[in-house]
Amino acid sequence: MKPTTSTPTTSRKPYSHLQPYERGVIALGRAQSLSLRMIAQCLGRNTSTISRELRRNHAPVYTSCYLPHRAQERAQLRWHTTHQRVRIADAAVRTCIDKQLALGWTPELIAGRLRLVHPERYVSHEAIYQYVYTVRRDLIPTLPFAHRVRRKRGSARGKRAAKIPNRVMIDKRPVYVESRKRFGDWEGDTLVSRASRTTLVVAAERRSRQIRLARTSSREAKTVSRAMIRNLRRAPQLPHHTLTLDNGLEFADHAAIQRSSGASVYFCRPYHSWEKGTVEQLNGLVRRFLPKGTDFAKVTRQELNRIESHLNNRPRKCLGFLTPNEFVALAA
Repeated sequence: MKPTTSTPTTSRKPYSHLQPYERGVIALGRAQSLSLRMIAQCLGRNTSTISRELRRNHAPVYTSCYLPHRAQERAQLRWHTTHQRVRIADAAVRTCIDKQLALGWTPELIAGRLRLVHPERYVSHEAIYQYVYTVRRDLIPTLPFAHRVRRKRGSARGKRAAKIPNRVMIDKRPVYVESRKRFGDWEGDTLVSRASRTTLVVAAERRSRQIRLARTSSREAKTVSRAMIRNLRRAPQLPHHTLTLDNGLEFADHAAIQRSSGASVYFCRPYHSWEKGTVEQLNGLVRRFLPKGTDFAKVTRQELNRIESHLNNRPRKCLGFLTPNEFVALAA
């Protein structure tokens, strides 16, 4: 091996990482018992570069052994490790994200709430997704997934047209209800279980997105109407102007709801579930706690209270990332 001659220059040579062939030269020089200075001269490198390379990338057990291909692998692994960007370095923010993901909050809700409550610690929802997929992969199941398989509308066997007496269709509902500018316009629905006849009756307030849940022993109209009345009475801070329902026979006793609550009851057009989209969206959130196949007969009132509390204290993007309870309290 002959040292390379270099012409002295006034400008400093820019640093570059050792290449695989240079590591081969180092290994060859070590085999020939050349000094570090001589190896450095052969490569046109600084002696400290050769010393640092041998110190960092020697064999882990036999420190005097230097294999160029193994040294290259160790150097590449170290480079990739040190160049990985830290995903959400703030430990407090990480802890907050972990807890809220476990509660079923979406990354968008978490990011929006951080901006509202702790603007100095704000991170984007995209950063939260990257954090989950690169650092906390165990939290991936907590992320919401869309595009669920749905049955084709109108494909149920033995279906029959619902015959609900004295229905008032949604076309007659006051137009300003759509604007959501006042409290007291409600939507109602039921959640059923194949495991039992027990039914959940859901009421949702359109402006605040507050939700109320009640359990009934059957889907009989009188039983469901009493449960809906209980739901509305459990929200005394909110008025009862209107209630929008679907055409299920369980709502045939709608007149009793209207007499008791004072709310004018309207019905969506058949197969137009989006006309009561607030309660439909909340049904999906309830199903995260009570998935299909759950026996509602085994769900206690305490569990329903817990689900209500969770959803009523869950930030909403449409409310400026306030919770429904906060939104109602601020308007009071």
